[in-house]
Amino acid sequence: MPQQNHKQALQNPIFNILSEAADELNVESYVIGGFVRDYLLKRGNPKDIDVVAVGSGIELAKKVAHKLSGNPKISVFKNFGTAMIKHGDLELEFVGARKESYDRNSRKPFVEDGTLQEDQERRDFTINALALSLNKSNFGELLDPFNGVIDLEDKIIRTPLEPGITYSDDPLRMMRAIRFATQLDFVIELKSLQAITENKERIQIVSKERIVDELNKILACPKPSIGLSLLHKTGLLDYILPELTALEGIEEIEGQRHKDNFWHTLEVVDNIAKTTENLWLRWAALLHDIGKAPTKKFHKKIGWTFHAHEFIGSKMVYKLFKRLRMPLNDKMKFVQKMVLMSSRPIVLAEEFVTDSAVRRLVFDAGDFVDDLMTLCEADITTKNPKKQKKYKNNFKMVRAKIIEVEERDHVRNFQPPISGEEIMNFFDLKPSKEIGIIKAAIKEAILEGEIPNEYEAAKEFMVQKGIKLGLTPKP
Repeated sequence: MPQQNHKQALQNPIFNILSEAADELNVESYVIGGFVRDYLLKRGNPKDIDVVAVGSGIELAKKVAHKLSGNPKISVFKNFGTAMIKHGDLELEFVGARKESYDRNSRKPFVEDGTLQEDQERRDFTINALALSLNKSNFGELLDPFNGVIDLEDKIIRTPLEPGITYSDDPLRMMRAIRFATQLDFVIELKSLQAITENKERIQIVSKERIVDELNKILACPKPSIGLSLLHKTGLLDYILPELTALEGIEEIEGQRHKDNFWHTLEVVDNIAKTTENLWLRWAALLHDIGKAPTKKFHKKIGWTFHAHEFIGSKMVYKLFKRLRMPLNDKMKFVQKMVLMSSRPIVLAEEFVTDSAVRRLVFDAGDFVDDLMTLCEADITTKNPKKQKKYKNNFKMVRAKIIEVEERDHVRNFQPPISGEEIMNFFDLKPSKEIGIIKAAIKEAILEGEIPNEYEAAKEFMVQKGIKLGLTPKP
């Protein structure tokens, strides 16, 4: 295949500076990896630029930094032989060409200086091994020893070397293969897919943080089910999210069956990906049914039940986040809340919607009531057009009712109009259980619609409730 020239990819003035610096140091240098791949795929203008030098990447970075205006900060990582420069909205990473060898118990390689070809061989996929020359003599020339351009055209994920070695050496590449297949809508070559399946247990030596980073990127894709089903097909999901694979399968007893909650979950995630880019809401969709595996029971009279699966599932979220070293902060609490409340709007949509039920939903969900409705709408996976239309219309009614009740009653994140301190002063009380009883009664009365969410009405209710409890107002 004749070598092609892609000078048009290197029109940004930064590449002329890189070229001058490389020639002054008399080192071969190339832009490699994602920048070249995304340019050839016409995926916008990549801001991350990886530069490989056949020599010292750090020295090249220093030379470039010296030539750039604005005195940009250069970060040097001597242990890794890399350097980084941030220049405007660009991030340039420099590394010396190298070859690698691996110890079986670690994905950290033993690194030696190498040629460009050896550096390209160590890359994860042929589509990421593409390089464009930055030297003046052949500026913009494409070096593609593994036919990565053909793989881009054929939409194939393939490794430069034998896939079994590539994935065993660095098992994170198995996750990356699946992530790229999901992001780009490519197919993983059959030999690669088999090698991932054969090496699946090697994922255990990869840090949880790296695994979650790839999972997040899969979940952020337009159709996350591509990656999730590949993780399942290769057996990786059993090691990463066994709570999900536990949902797979349909049982039948006495002619009664339940749906396959694993494949249903993947549909829900795809549905929610069409309506929101909120990563944590996508996580909530992924985990909304995990409580169904441990709560599944068959009863002769009523068939299959998953009693309290939302409550059990919300508890499982904490354990899952902790195991995967995910943030145990407000993000985790948000996912827990969504899982815990995931059936509430569904129940409302199936019945006549009362104001009090909507008030309680809005009060309990707070600022996340819209996210909760989005999750429940994504949960509609029936293939029956009539049922689908009915459920969607019901949810529209619930949404309209939420707006109506919220405008009138202001119960989202509401604080009762009467404080505990005011109750104590009015009845001349010290801290006691009666204060809690009155406060709870006021809240219930507002949520039930017995009194409006207003100060005067709440005060009058407080007086009556206090008298019923045998309290006497202070003179």
